[in-house]
Amino acid sequence: MYIEKLGKKAKEAKYFLQSVTTKQKISVLNKMADYLINNTQAILDSNLIDVTNMIKKEATSALVDRMTLTKERITQMANGLRDVAKLKDPIGEVIEEIKRPNGLNISKVRVPIGVIGIIYEARPNVTSDAAGLCLMAGNAVILRGGSEAINSNKAVIKVLNEALIEEGFLKGCIQLVEDVSRKVVNDMMKCNKYIDLLIPRGGASLINAVIENATVPVIETGVGNCHVYVDDDSNLDDAIEIIFNGKTQRPAVCNSIETILINEKIYKQLLPRLYKRLSQKNVEIRGCEKTVSVLKEAINATEQDWYTEYLDYILACKVVANVDEAIEHINKYNSKHSESIITNNKKNGEKFTKMVDAAAVYINASTRFTDGSEFGFGAEIGISTQMLHARGPMGLRELTSYKYIIKGDGQIRQ
Repeated sequence: MYIEKLGKKAKEAKYFLQSVTTKQKISVLNKMADYLINNTQAILDSNLIDVTNMIKKEATSALVDRMTLTKERITQMANGLRDVAKLKDPIGEVIEEIKRPNGLNISKVRVPIGVIGIIYEARPNVTSDAAGLCLMAGNAVILRGGSEAINSNKAVIKVLNEALIEEGFLKGCIQLVEDVSRKVVNDMMKCNKYIDLLIPRGGASLINAVIENATVPVIETGVGNCHVYVDDDSNLDDAIEIIFNGKTQRPAVCNSIETILINEKIYKQLLPRLYKRLSQKNVEIRGCEKTVSVLKEAINATEQDWYTEYLDYILACKVVANVDEAIEHINKYNSKHSESIITNNKKNGEKFTKMVDAAAVYINASTRFTDGSEFGFGAEIGISTQMLHARGPMGLRELTSYKYIIKGDGQIRQ
């Protein structure tokens, strides 16, 4: 099978990477960054083909923006690789050391996971971010981007592989699935023999499909039905700017906000001011009965709106009695990604952070900060919304496992 061929190369690269030094990884990451910059125009030419195709298919402006590469964004991709190269290499780190009464010395040591498969949609910058992080953490990676970004991804991978080969690395360290058929995706989800971990990045339908069908272990990432709750004791100017930033800076990313919850004591005061600000970006409001009674421009929200990750200039709005009702609503409808409370009430802030079930919980800040680089991790592979192994932005450490190394001097078990 096609995927098996990639898997065999990746497995060979997996063992090759176990002998690679930190210095070698730093060198190749910096070389990859240089090659991205030096080949900017070729990458932009390929990206233009994908963007043009999306426009022909009448994709939303937000999704087109998500797909589009610019000279600045390619520079950011290169800088992301350089930032990863500056991070501490996690491989070989002694996490814990135990001296047993029988003289055995047991060390818990960080090691690579092995071969990581990543299935993702649009956003060709993910291609370089994922490649760099996996490589620094000592993992081979098989990347399957969306069919809509195939030309962009081919161009980026071509450049990265040229740098790899020049530095003496195996080409199997970073591979792109160029066959965009769904059958290949299904094969990838069941390729236990070669792939050690699968990470889906994209919308709910993609992630659910992988979770339901994969036999390879999966880390659930990506879907971001994020909320902001505005408490009655809060700075309304801050609330307006935090909501505006969270919704409009980049609406098609997973850490943008999709629903706002407003305390009933302040909604009549806040909503007209907030709508005036959001209207600068033509944001559509879908609101509860109280919201619609104040904003004639708003349309009635349905039950489905509370569950929806719009990834667009659309915002759901509900008026709630207090912080407890806000927490109840969030825990019912959210995707466990990022949630924020705007409040001057310390008690309410502490209750919110304690009771809301999410990977990242904010007080008086935008959810747009849920990002590996913003957290100081360098680039990230995705935002894990599950409990096991990793949660939140997945940086280098989250792309590792560990083994126990036991040293003795002749001990036998009695």
